[in-house]
Amino acid sequence: MTLLTVNGLRMDIAAEDDKPLLWALREDAGLLGPKYGCGIAQCGACRVLIDGESTPSCSVSLGSVNGASITTVEGLSDQDGTLSILQQAWIDEQVPQCGYCQPGFLIAATALLAQVPQPSDTQIDEAITNICRCGTYQRIRKAIHRAAVALSHN
Repeated sequence: MTLLTVNGLRMDIAAEDDKPLLWALREDAGLLGPKYGCGIAQCGACRVLIDGESTPSCSVSLGSVNGASITTVEGLSDQDGTLSILQQAWIDEQVPQCGYCQPGFLIAATALLAQVPQPSDTQIDEAITNICRCGTYQRIRKAIHRAAVALSHN
């Protein structure tokens, strides 16, 4: 049994300790935001925040995060469904094309903005290593800048 706080809710997950966190979130917690992409922590589709740090959940065992606080893309919005400033910037900049990789990008961008409130293009490129097959990188960068401005006025 692994005890986690997922998107603010305490959860006991009855699964093997060596089960990848990605599959525990999807299969046992019913959270479908983190996506399976490559399975080797390279693409970023499965990113979640583990105690505030952007981490590919496909390469983390469930047992290694016992007691941790996990945030998935579902946990970025408010309890009433109000989107985060970053999620709204994603919509305003029309970032998603197919959308498959976007939950991981939103998680990575959330972590970046928590550490660097006004990132440069270079800082964005260095911090956001996720892969988007549709090539929406320019819109992603614009959305991150938009969110940074909005957050500075908040």
